[in-house]
Amino acid sequence: MQSFAIHPFSTPGTVSDLRAQVRRIVSECEAGWDAADRANSWSVADPAFSARLGDEGLVGMIWPKRYGGHDRDPLERYIVLEELLAAGAPVGAHWIADRQTGPLLLRYGTEEQREKYLPGMAAGKTYACIGLSEPGAGSDLAGVKTTARKTDTGWVINGQKVWTTGAHIAHAILALVRTEPGSERQAGLSQLLVDMDTPGITVRPIINLAGQHDFNEIFFEDVEVPHGALVGGEGNGWKQVTAELALERSGPERYLSSFALLRYLIAEQGGDPAVQPLIGRLTAELWTLRQMSMSTAAKLAGGEDPAVEAAIVKDLGNSYEQDVPLAIQAVLTADFDTRSDSDLARTLSLLLQTAPSFSLRGGTREILRGIIARGLGLR
Repeated sequence: MQSFAIHPFSTPGTVSDLRAQVRRIVSECEAGWDAADRANSWSVADPAFSARLGDEGLVGMIWPKRYGGHDRDPLERYIVLEELLAAGAPVGAHWIADRQTGPLLLRYGTEEQREKYLPGMAAGKTYACIGLSEPGAGSDLAGVKTTARKTDTGWVINGQKVWTTGAHIAHAILALVRTEPGSERQAGLSQLLVDMDTPGITVRPIINLAGQHDFNEIFFEDVEVPHGALVGGEGNGWKQVTAELALERSGPERYLSSFALLRYLIAEQGGDPAVQPLIGRLTAELWTLRQMSMSTAAKLAGGEDPAVEAAIVKDLGNSYEQDVPLAIQAVLTADFDTRSDSDLARTLSLLLQTAPSFSLRGGTREILRGIIARGLGLR
């Protein structure tokens, strides 16, 4: 079984200062936030709040200063993320750029790419989206059919991406494309970083059951980009994107999407003896997931590639996030008005509709459990 050893964070003083800084920012900005939006808040975009975090040095925290970063410890960044998510802060605008795109550019990008994109990302003003899933492929990234044909001047991209979070506000997309004609499965895949205002790109919204818009589909029709759009090595896309997904799958967002609902349950029903055992169980499970996520973050910070651990955290975290609204719905008494305007009722209604999607984003359970089985030598 994989080890989930607990690693210490920075000094207690640093931890306290960071938590106090985030809580101060939240207290100064939260007056206009909708209570229900505090659930799954990392999909809620607020450009002004992202810029405020950038001004405070809380975006691009671990990146080098020469690219606008702050050379902070990766585990200090973890503290900031869990504080923001626990507060239900709207961090969706800069989230992907800070979590995935920026780190990938630092690892695989060219100097020109880093200088062009990273300072704006660290300022909380340049947003990115990830072009992975496709119709008919879903979480099977090896089934990507979007092509990029090499020309004398660059690449010509044709194809479609779907379920692309934040594409409607993003400035750039990091797209997984097939650059080797006739290649199969993992072979011949590359990553291209494309400005979203490039001619030939069309973004169409996907509205979920709750009426929210964070997903999109993207169409590429003879989109021309220069050779410099290639990130990393040509044909190295599969290796790069699997390393990138470890960043996506292991963070605190994988167990805190439903945290606001637990907070509202405690605030509104915590005095009910029939509810208290559920509060205890959910809190204990939350703490366990936090320890596992922290351990995985520490391994990433140490330069390891904990793909299996990240998959376990996401699988268990998604199960927890989906269980929270169902368990709370079951324990509430018959006279609880689910149609009321209380924070608990509104957030419960939202999560009952949206939580089923939590186990789809970032890889379905079937994909994750395949990764886990292979990593543990079970198949």
